[in-house]
Amino acid sequence: MMQVLSYQVADSIDIRGVKELVKMKLLKADADELFFQVQEHQFIYVFKYGVVCFLNHTEHEIGAFLQVVAPFCKNFFFVKELSEEFEIAPYAKTNKVGYNTIELIDPNVDALRLVMLNVSQSVALDYYSEQTAKLLEETNAHTRTLEQKGTLNVSGKKLQKFIGKTLNLKNRISENLYILDSPPETWEDEELNRIDLGLKRTFDLQERFKSIEESLQIVKENLELFKDIMQYRKSTLLEWIIIILILVEVLNLFAEKIFR
Repeated sequence: MMQVLSYQVADSIDIRGVKELVKMKLLKADADELFFQVQEHQFIYVFKYGVVCFLNHTEHEIGAFLQVVAPFCKNFFFVKELSEEFEIAPYAKTNKVGYNTIELIDPNVDALRLVMLNVSQSVALDYYSEQTAKLLEETNAHTRTLEQKGTLNVSGKKLQKFIGKTLNLKNRISENLYILDSPPETWEDEELNRIDLGLKRTFDLQERFKSIEESLQIVKENLELFKDIMQYRKSTLLEWIIIILILVEVLNLFAEKIFR
């Protein structure tokens, strides 16, 4: 059995920096990903969206490589909860995708890379789902306050920071929409395409991505409402300031007439 281990280790990884530093056999390289061959049937896949995937590596080898890429990571972290494990049974009679195992007739480089790609996509969606859930929870806290007290218990600056955090996450997900695209090899090879579709169904990639999009849309709608309330609060305050200034001016005119 071959073991695939994929980890979300950062918000993003500087692909160019890793490419210049790591001197392993490079089978695929572009602005978004690097695919290294260490030995026969031993590979490392590095993705711009902060995921590193290993095939047939020991825990010590994984830790050593992550220390190498850590300086090129934005917000580096390493928690085993944000990981995915999958097994490959090579030289099987048929290609068959199971719950946490895939059987492959021919474990060639393209097929192995395809498995590693889908496992890594699954980890990335777990991470984005977790981040989205935190935003949704914070949004729900504000809506509960609005329901109970009839007002938002948040300052304008804090709300702006929250809006910025939401937009940053939304932009990062939009930038990495390609993670759900099938690689070009699947367009030319019918068997690889079947493997890819089977893996996408196993990991529920499309459904999970749709769920993240829907949650972000809910957060966005709530933020627009909060923004309108804050603007109404500011305009109301401005109106009261104008009224008070006019009243002071009127009182001042009366005072002048009385003293004369």
